[in-house]
Amino acid sequence: MWSFFSRDTSKDFPYEIVENVTGFEEKSIWSLKKGKRKGTDEQVSIFAFEIKNGTESKLELAKASLKRIKTLRHPSILQFLDSFENDKVIYVATEYVETLGFHLDKLDGNKKDVYLTWGIFQITRALSFLNNDGNMRHNNVSIWSVFVNSSGEWKLGGLEYVQSIDMNNQSNQVIIPVKIPPILEIYDPPEKSDPSKVKNTTKWNCSTSSSTDMWGLGCLIWESFNGPLKMRNNLKDIENIPKTLAPLYCELVGANPSNRPNPADIITRCRKPNGFFKNELVDTLLFLEEIQIKDKAEKNRFFNALTQQLDNFPDNVCRYKILPQLINAYEYSGIGSIVLAPMFKLGRLLDEGEYQKKIVPCVVKLFSSTDRVTRSRLLQQLELFIHHLTPAVINDQIFPNVAHGFLDTNATIREQTVKAVIHLAPKLNYNNLNVEVLRHFARLQSRDDQGGIRTNTTVCLGKIAQHLHPQVRQRVLVSAFIRAMRDPFPPSRVAGILALAATQQYFLLSEVANRILPALCPLTADPEKSVRDPAFKTIRGFLGKLERVSEDPTLRESMEADVHTATPTIGNAAATWAGWAVSAVSAKFYRSQSDTRPRPPLTGKNLSKPASLGMFNGCVCLSRVVFVCLDSLTVILFFCKTHEAIKTCDRFIFFLNFLLYTKMHLTYGNEIFFKY
Repeated sequence: MWSFFSRDTSKDFPYEIVENVTGFEEKSIWSLKKGKRKGTDEQVSIFAFEIKNGTESKLELAKASLKRIKTLRHPSILQFLDSFENDKVIYVATEYVETLGFHLDKLDGNKKDVYLTWGIFQITRALSFLNNDGNMRHNNVSIWSVFVNSSGEWKLGGLEYVQSIDMNNQSNQVIIPVKIPPILEIYDPPEKSDPSKVKNTTKWNCSTSSSTDMWGLGCLIWESFNGPLKMRNNLKDIENIPKTLAPLYCELVGANPSNRPNPADIITRCRKPNGFFKNELVDTLLFLEEIQIKDKAEKNRFFNALTQQLDNFPDNVCRYKILPQLINAYEYSGIGSIVLAPMFKLGRLLDEGEYQKKIVPCVVKLFSSTDRVTRSRLLQQLELFIHHLTPAVINDQIFPNVAHGFLDTNATIREQTVKAVIHLAPKLNYNNLNVEVLRHFARLQSRDDQGGIRTNTTVCLGKIAQHLHPQVRQRVLVSAFIRAMRDPFPPSRVAGILALAATQQYFLLSEVANRILPALCPLTADPEKSVRDPAFKTIRGFLGKLERVSEDPTLRESMEADVHTATPTIGNAAATWAGWAVSAVSAKFYRSQSDTRPRPPLTGKNLSKPASLGMFNGCVCLSRVVFVCLDSLTVILFFCKTHEAIKTCDRFIFFLNFLLYTKMHLTYGNEIFFKY
């Protein structure tokens, strides 16, 4: 039984001290400690008062402070968590903070001034709450009684000297308490030496009931822009005080207490256009605090402008204040996809653990939405968060919803879904990538009525080629790109050509000679110059490759090294070979006449059709074109059905001249031989 009475009651306190914060005990009766909740890593601050080392008057102040902090609740007043008292010590646990006096040393850069505006606004709001709503005076406003939490919010603490407004002496004069330690007396107003100046005749007649705190607010403003106050005479130096604040500051530190404004009046004045409290940061944070009472139009305007404004706000305010508000607004205010852009932009400030906990669940939930606007915004911004998503989440929870976009009746959704595959492909499993995606790509490339979507499908297939299974890649790529080269939409033909060039390391040389070059050759006579130019370049590249292997057959193995490799390395050209097509939308694609009226395919099932070359109008039928590299000469053999028809056909002579010009331009060999 005696062990029960003698046990250490401090064990009931759910927090533990981690380390001391030096320097604060010189400015307060408390010492400040960094702490955490037992059993977790939740950080807190612990204010400690050692009873044996203090006087009776200090003990009374400590108990008065504890009483006030327990009962006062306001967004701009230090948040109380728990306390502990025994005959040795008093502990007060609060949200994790640091003193403003130490925090100011860390502020620099262009964001400092806008941040100070928000901080001063918060303390003014706290004093308005105390003076007007609580009928109390703080009596201890300075940078040592203001604390800053992890989200950059300023919290009013130092409640040891809080008094009721009605607490006056027998002569009805305001009592200004004696400060402990004495170093704090530098913040006492000048009327302390002449109390007769502060007769409390009418509550707000001369603003005398808040004059002491308004003097302290003036000292806080000066310290915010200049650093800790050393001498009271320094308050006369207003060089660093912003011009929009200087007139108000002079009123706050004026000798006549009756001329000092009420804190509520300060907020009203400074929130007017061009006022000190009228800026993007204050407007944003106040809007988020009141978002539940805003209408839909106001929310839309706010979130549309917010993304760009975030660059001007301090990182800690964005990460710990704005981002949680955005997540809450999405979950509980029914805002929808409009919150995505600023939320993803702020997500970059989180570490991986926080991102998985806060952002990923929202993303998964949004992908299940049937709202087209939401789906469109997600697909457009996929690259901002894809690296945070695990393969399991993508394959099991996200891709099944994304795949619906391939079948959407809205062309914009289909196109954005195609583009999204570029970001998803590295994390998709075999079935989703090599079966599902390719099945949808084959349908879109051959049947979609939008030329831009057919083009982008080819573009994306070229970009994800490195992630395909080698056997699937070898079976699919050539057929898909040849199909694109027969498309009536010129940009689609260009995409097919460039896709072949960018993925050349995945093709066997036998495929190059027997399938790719015969398919490319007709495009050298394409009606569109934008198609002809890349066709010539690509032909030169493939011919050069064949010629080098012809001269040195040992190169074949290295040139075909990536064909059967599961994780090949793609060339540098692949990063940019068709970026124009991926970034463009259908409406912006070039549309030639061939895309607006029916046009026969450029090549049929076999290359013997005269129309496939667009030169003969039926006079000559070519059965096939074979390119053979022999002794550094490019020999083009034309096997024709009728020799005489060739010799007497003027159009064919013109075509031979065209080939001769092409040969000279390609600089392959010294002669061209025609064998009839």
